[in-house]
Amino acid sequence: MNPEPFVSSMESLQAFFGGGINLVEGLLQPGWRQYQVIILIVVACASWALHYLTGNWIQIWVRRREGWSKWQLRMIVQIKRRLGLIWFTTLSGLIYQVMQSLTWPSRSYLIGIFAGLAAVWVCIAFAARLVRNPPMRRLVTWGLWIYATLYFLNVVDNVSAFLDSLALNVGDFRLSVLMVITALVVIGLLFSVARIISQATASTIRKNEDISPSMQVLAVKGVQLTFYGIAFFMGIKAVGIDLTGLAVLSGAIGVGLGFGLQKVVSNLVSGIIILIDKSIKPGDVISLGETFGWIQTLGARYASVVTRDGKEYLIPNEDLITGQVVNWSHSNNFVRLDIYFGTAYSDDPHLVRKLAIDAAKGVDRVLGFKAPVCHIVGFGDSSVDYILRFWIKDPTGGLTNIRGNVYLALWDTFKEHDISIPFPQREVKLHGDPKSVSVES
Repeated sequence: MNPEPFVSSMESLQAFFGGGINLVEGLLQPGWRQYQVIILIVVACASWALHYLTGNWIQIWVRRREGWSKWQLRMIVQIKRRLGLIWFTTLSGLIYQVMQSLTWPSRSYLIGIFAGLAAVWVCIAFAARLVRNPPMRRLVTWGLWIYATLYFLNVVDNVSAFLDSLALNVGDFRLSVLMVITALVVIGLLFSVARIISQATASTIRKNEDISPSMQVLAVKGVQLTFYGIAFFMGIKAVGIDLTGLAVLSGAIGVGLGFGLQKVVSNLVSGIIILIDKSIKPGDVISLGETFGWIQTLGARYASVVTRDGKEYLIPNEDLITGQVVNWSHSNNFVRLDIYFGTAYSDDPHLVRKLAIDAAKGVDRVLGFKAPVCHIVGFGDSSVDYILRFWIKDPTGGLTNIRGNVYLALWDTFKEHDISIPFPQREVKLHGDPKSVSVES
């Protein structure tokens, strides 16, 4: 075992702690260093008090405002959370400028360090809001805060040497703690830039009316995958990590993942096929088994289908490819609906057909240029059976409700013209009684 990395790590750690002990000893000795520490403590207490006073005032002031957008409200919330740090930066900065003018610069350098550090912390806190993912945002924020603190305390080199000495060596491949931390921070920042660019590009694509909805989804997914992939590999290269040493290991892992993620890959490929052939697109009305609803979104693994009762079904893309899907609005939005009814044998079938067609025409959403038709489909036990066919062009408005409206129109029309809708009747005779009793039901 080579002891040199361990010895180097211990030397770096000793140098770091030795510098910290010397700094603490210097602050405990009477003099301007101690006075600066006392001034900073007083400024911190004053900032804490101003944080609560001004925070309550801002909260009352915002409640009196109306019509603000969400990004303005979020900005006020972030400012309110960091009022203490903002006040500390402002007060310590003013004291530093005054002491620089009235006394020797060495008597206020410590205040200047903490004022600059607090200002950098405030900037990092607001800049980190560009990172949408909460865990990644916290990682980037804390990483930059720690780096800024070490930089202002002039101990970056010692800490970097210590973290770089904690490394894993496998052949020519070397991975240190410093490289991992740097890679995570750099990749987080690049991901934020990639997200901003991809969102701007996606917004432009969605505004282009010449691109179909399904191709818009495919283009947006492609742009996001491209930019995030570029950000990841740029982040890896920026910190000097060589991925060629992991080629064999990544190949073995890929084979294992291929078997384990077979269904996931199948859904992913099915989703790409759906987007390319445009068989299903956002906004379409589909039926799959007992599920009837609207395609809300098309994802990489599943399609979101929202039904009339507000339920959201996540249907795997593979089911949309292999199953029998009824797309009510694939080539056009015209849908023909059929309803069945019966009338008594004593009613004129010619009049019944005419009244049924007129009743359907008078219902909203029923198309007039595709005129409804009514036909006799059979002679039942107690009624003459009919079928009424009509067309609509907005299946997104629902199918059950339009059928119900047409049935209601038929009821009103038949009642007005004395057309009866029969129901089955049975006659029961009781034998053995000299007076036969007939009971109808």
